[in-house]
Amino acid sequence: MAARGRRRTARRRSRSALALRWIGVLVLVVIAVGYVQPLRAYRDAQDDVAARQAQVDRIARDNAALEERLAEAETEGFVEREARRLGLVKPGERLFIVTDVDEWNQARRRG
Repeated sequence: MAARGRRRTARRRSRSALALRWIGVLVLVVIAVGYVQPLRAYRDAQDDVAARQAQVDRIARDNAALEERLAEAETEGFVEREARRLGLVKPGERLFIVTDVDEWNQARRRG
């Protein structure tokens, strides 16, 4: 009978060991909960960085397009085209204003 008593006590864990195990589990849960907010903030920061990078890329493309327009604006051909579009003429040239071109084209097609 003495052997049986030892087996039961050997299998049975003490209350302090059980309490220590639960305290360990509780500590791990608290640590895990403590990591949730920093991980969430890190993920939000990554999303913010991605959005800012997309914005920077868009602005860089816009800047490149503006640089091209500026380089084109410095050519004589561009200046002349814009002047003609505004109705300006070179000194010594005659300005002819042609109206009703669409009506003329329609009449030509009919007849």
